[in-house]
Amino acid sequence: MKYSNDEILQYVREEDVKFIRLAFCDVFGKRKNISIMPDELPRALEYGIAIDGSSVAGFGSDVHSDLLLHPDCSTIAQLPWRPEHGRVVRMHATISYPNGKVFECDTRSLLIKAIEEARSAGKRFAFGSEQKFYLFKLDENGEPTKIPYDNASYMDIAPDDKGENVRREICLMLEQMGIRPESSHHEEGPGQNEIAFRYSDALTAADDAMTFRTVVNTVARRYGLCADFSAKPLDNCSGNGFHINMSVRSDDGSDDLCYMIAGVLDKICDMTLFMNPTENSYRRFGSNKAPEYVSWSSENRSQLVRIPAAMGEYRRAELRSPDSTANPYLAYALIIYAGLYGIQNKLELPMVADFNLYKADKETLQKYKRLPESLAAARKLACDSEFIKQHIPENILDIYCGK
Repeated sequence: MKYSNDEILQYVREEDVKFIRLAFCDVFGKRKNISIMPDELPRALEYGIAIDGSSVAGFGSDVHSDLLLHPDCSTIAQLPWRPEHGRVVRMHATISYPNGKVFECDTRSLLIKAIEEARSAGKRFAFGSEQKFYLFKLDENGEPTKIPYDNASYMDIAPDDKGENVRREICLMLEQMGIRPESSHHEEGPGQNEIAFRYSDALTAADDAMTFRTVVNTVARRYGLCADFSAKPLDNCSGNGFHINMSVRSDDGSDDLCYMIAGVLDKICDMTLFMNPTENSYRRFGSNKAPEYVSWSSENRSQLVRIPAAMGEYRRAELRSPDSTANPYLAYALIIYAGLYGIQNKLELPMVADFNLYKADKETLQKYKRLPESLAAARKLACDSEFIKQHIPENILDIYCGK
């Protein structure tokens, strides 16, 4: 919802708000924030709040390090885990230089730009995410271990599923913040959980994905646990996928879903570095239902893209390669650009793969392009890609490529 500056200031006064957190993230999607007092809010709304960009990984050197945070009033939400008296609220922020120029390493602004370009082309993209995470015990010093909170499996219930109350509290907190979880359950791995979100516009979906990780980490610690979002926390167990449900609507009413999917399939190898940004990410591919090849199907979960059976507004595609270490702002921006590429060029979908790729013979698999097998391979593909160079600023590409 859009709020005027006066409405935000009135809300802060009337709701006994004592701290305002301006939230942003670094280029890898690690959450950052600065807290300001209510007296500083008018200045933040009009001019922005200064931060030292040189102290944020990837944001630059000591030279020209001053940056400004600009709160997005539509994203204001109370933090349910903070006190009722002297409340704390959070607003997502965009980042600029002091002269007003958008900071090129602000990934939220990159997504906003992608959304605007899609809107200019008459297209509106929507996303819903399914994020997995493990719950591990802490040691006697409060440090994370790799000991799972339980040994339950897929969709088990209590008492085997010890994460039930943790997920319940996460979902209730998200609802209090205006975020609507769709479902939650225990996943395949010991101590592994999943929470899925309803569809929303791209920016809201990315903001919600960032908030989700903060809430999960907060609630886990309240239970004396550690939440682990890494791609493959345990060998021989299910990895943490960040499954992205995606759809597109056109102002002219045309059905562009297949073109969008074809564009994503065409560019996925170039984009993989940003969907799977760690060495650990590539240990996940090819096992426990994580994809390994560039393929699609409407029937099974061994494919990179799955098109679930649905009609009308529920028609969508599920991209299954990203993992939970991805920066959602970059992931959604690149999906939008790849989707637009497919739509504008009317790309046709490749041959459907309605079979289990995990059980296919070598001759069959040779017909399919393989996802990058290592972080180094993904870096090379991204660095050599004209598509990536067109849409990802050089500074961010250099950081992801380790330059």
